[in-house]
Amino acid sequence: MEDIYLKPPEAKRSRRARKRERIALVSTHGYVAAEPPLGLPDTGGQVVYVLELAKKLAQLGYAVDIWTRRFEDQPETEKVDDHVQIIRMKCGGKEFIPKEYLYKKLPEWTENALRYIGKKKFKYAFINSHYWDAGLAGQHMAEELDIPHIHTPHSIGSWKQKLMRGDFPDDEQRLEETYNFSRRIHHENTLYRECDMVVATSPIQLDMFKDDYGIDGDKLVMIPPGYDDNRFFQISKASRESIRESMGYAPDAKVISCIGRLARNKGMDLLVDAFAVVARKHDKAILRLAVGSENDQTTEDPMLKELMEKIEAHGIQDRVILSGSLDDPDMPDFYRAADIFCLPSRYEPFGMTAIEAMACGTPTVVTTHGGLFRTLTYGVDALYADSFDAEDFGYTILKALRHPAIHNRLAYGGAHKVRSLFTWTGIAQQLLKVVEGRSTPRLEVTPAG
Repeated sequence: MEDIYLKPPEAKRSRRARKRERIALVSTHGYVAAEPPLGLPDTGGQVVYVLELAKKLAQLGYAVDIWTRRFEDQPETEKVDDHVQIIRMKCGGKEFIPKEYLYKKLPEWTENALRYIGKKKFKYAFINSHYWDAGLAGQHMAEELDIPHIHTPHSIGSWKQKLMRGDFPDDEQRLEETYNFSRRIHHENTLYRECDMVVATSPIQLDMFKDDYGIDGDKLVMIPPGYDDNRFFQISKASRESIRESMGYAPDAKVISCIGRLARNKGMDLLVDAFAVVARKHDKAILRLAVGSENDQTTEDPMLKELMEKIEAHGIQDRVILSGSLDDPDMPDFYRAADIFCLPSRYEPFGMTAIEAMACGTPTVVTTHGGLFRTLTYGVDALYADSFDAEDFGYTILKALRHPAIHNRLAYGGAHKVRSLFTWTGIAQQLLKVVEGRSTPRLEVTPAG
């Protein structure tokens, strides 16, 4: 490979003083907004990831455009922060389109985006796309603009398919209709070979890109997700007690919390079954669930009905607090008020909520089918349990509830781990190094430092 020769620091500073280089982040599905409505369909951790990454890239000297789909009554552009804006392009009409089927409309989206770029005379240093639908659009854009394309899948089709087949072996046809695995995996195979670099968010993903898709190791890099350390951090015991009181928790209550969408792979049913185990052994334990819906109307979601029926079958109605998803500003205190945070996902590329909870000093239990657990030291940073064994998950929660030494060690160790590995500034710097370190013809760019 040829070496990349960068301009000397003086020249780079002069160039930045004249005009910031631009970066395009492409994330086409869901409700992407400066204040995202987390919990709405296809709107969760990935949206937070893209927004926070954009802000940090701007702080490092770039102008960042977040490209997404325009639907319903959304404005064409929206300012997020200094030097960060959202640009929305129309395709497929005004109705919401699930991410599994959005790819059919993306040729129209890409053509609209390219016309807009030409009109505005934007020049991008590189494109970073997120999830496979945006990857298809980002690859087309990169080829037309002759610029680098770095793709961050977040989720891998082959892995999700395997896990959901194992979880629901009799629902093969329904799973295919819902998640469109065959078309997704086909497009992923093509995308991973055509883009310049693929970003894994965990060691598990690195393995699967190689084993399931045959991607060469020199085309892969691992960059974990980040969290906002200006929002998620530990507080004093007195402040925590005040927050718990404002939320209506009894002083002696042991609160087990979880937040996520009502999707099969999120494992809310597993957590309810696990909590039933906890409730039999600990009379002060309560479960606090904040759930968003795959449907627009949460109360009409059949999965919510199933969850409520399961709670009633266990006879734990008076021990479970069930509500809708939270506004983003409420998230830090939601984590801080809990005694234990759980991530019960059967499939989770990483687990952003677990990282945020650990940063707040809340002992955390995750499953072994998420991308996060291989990064953690059991009993020091967090605990983990089998994602199909409610007894195992329940007794793992009890370990942290019953033993103060374990609880305190996890509170300290988890916060220390995420501070050392997962801040957004470090994530943004790693992404820039990926571009800086590649030597394909389209990757000869001058980073903003």
